[in-house]
Amino acid sequence: MMKKNITLAHGAGGRDTSELIETIFKKHFDNPDLTADDAAVLSFGGKKLAFTTDGFIVSPFEFKGGNIGKLSVCGTVNDLSCMGARPLYLACSFVIEEGFPLEKLEEITAAMEKTAAEAGVRIVAGDTKVAGKGQVDHIFITTTGIGEVLEGVSPSGASAKPGDAVIVTGDVGRHGCAILLARDEYGMEADVTSDCAPLWGTVKSVLDVAKDVHVFRDATRGGVGTVLYEIASQSKVGIRLDSQAIPVDPGVAGVCGMLGLEPLYLACEGRLVIFAPRAHAEEIVKVLREGKYSRNAAVIGEVTAEAPGRVTVRTEIGAETLLPPPGGELLPRIF
Repeated sequence: MMKKNITLAHGAGGRDTSELIETIFKKHFDNPDLTADDAAVLSFGGKKLAFTTDGFIVSPFEFKGGNIGKLSVCGTVNDLSCMGARPLYLACSFVIEEGFPLEKLEEITAAMEKTAAEAGVRIVAGDTKVAGKGQVDHIFITTTGIGEVLEGVSPSGASAKPGDAVIVTGDVGRHGCAILLARDEYGMEADVTSDCAPLWGTVKSVLDVAKDVHVFRDATRGGVGTVLYEIASQSKVGIRLDSQAIPVDPGVAGVCGMLGLEPLYLACEGRLVIFAPRAHAEEIVKVLREGKYSRNAAVIGEVTAEAPGRVTVRTEIGAETLLPPPGGELLPRIF
């Protein structure tokens, strides 16, 4: 039954998010261009353009490996990239709490400048609002982006096919774990840095060797596990994972072990999930391992025609079990 009020779970990317989209947003916004993917692909002047927007409310706004400014550029650049689009332009909107230090604002905007330059995208417009003390938690940023889709590519979450290899571009769950440690709520210490990174170069390197990639998806809200369930549902396929093949940083594994968390459900901000024909998997992984942000890429599973909408995991003893479907918010305010 649909909840009567908004909860943190509605922002987690799991079941409650899907219900919210279906019962409220899709109900009122449905049109031929509305998409379930990371960005809408629109035809304009004989070209295909990808268009997306994303809000960032991370707490704390600084963390090991970045800050909310870097995150805001990476998140939107990566959403465009997952549609096979070269990012071109960004607009950004700031909602800033009264009393926020100007020094910190400059650090955030400097991080945005540096990340945009690396991604090859220009920040061309924006808006600023200042909210009263206590009305905003320090600073919120919304970024909107537009990019040009490369000719001959059309990845989509609805395009996974039985027989596809499931590839991740690196170890999973690092951003979520880095945010958890930055909050210092558990008195734990671990050497974990967020994987936050702009990934257009990573996507382009894959498309240079295999244009018929079926799906790119960045594993942000809800992590890799939620992404896999989304794609299994959109494509009406089953997904089988090999638990031994899933790369997890030792620090992340240690924290998750102590707190009973599943790394597959912790957010990433610099990792892609890729579905591609098995014939291309070896070449894709080879190219990824030569990249700056994908050196421990791996094939972690395969797409099956059995059990559509379900994700199963082959354990280290050879048994096969259901990956629990994504539920409520494991770690709120991480993106």
